[in-house]
Amino acid sequence: MTNAVPLQLRSERLLLRAPSAALAPAVNGFQMRNLAHFAPWDPPYAADYFEPEGVSARLDKAEQDFAAGNAFGFWFSRLEKPAELIGKVNVTQVSRGPFQSASLGYAIDAQAQGQGLMHEALQTVIALMFAPPVRLHRLQAAVRPENRASLAVMKRLGFAHEGLSRRYLFIAGAWRDHETFALINPDWGLDEAP
Repeated sequence: MTNAVPLQLRSERLLLRAPSAALAPAVNGFQMRNLAHFAPWDPPYAADYFEPEGVSARLDKAEQDFAAGNAFGFWFSRLEKPAELIGKVNVTQVSRGPFQSASLGYAIDAQAQGQGLMHEALQTVIALMFAPPVRLHRLQAAVRPENRASLAVMKRLGFAHEGLSRRYLFIAGAWRDHETFALINPDWGLDEAP
């Protein structure tokens, strides 16, 4: 099933690529460039997170998870600047059987905010996740209540607010509340069995 999932996607302005070791320098550049930008939103990093070996190891694991259908990550760049990564979309914790669901995470370069690029990237990935061969029924996302930009993205994409998860993740030295959202695949028939 998962070997038919494309390793590259294109949207109007973006090139989205599945994880591979070849992206390691660009991934590290993206991470280092946005270290302060992501600090309020990201959990603590492992000691080797920014070391070349750590970046390569994470990409290798992400590539294996993609091939196995356990997770689907995409790094994206502008079409005209493919060497410079400006964001990522991660679909993780893929659960099959009666659940057919996954968790959605995303991040965008500080200099690329406010241009609709994250919305475009998420639309592209969600379309893939809801279509064959992946065909998930549901995507869930968790957003910090103070992250207005991310809350706006959820609303614009049609995610339904499901509630508040108190003390959800340990970030920036404290347990942080998150709003939880979900998007249901509108093409998944009620009479279909997983």
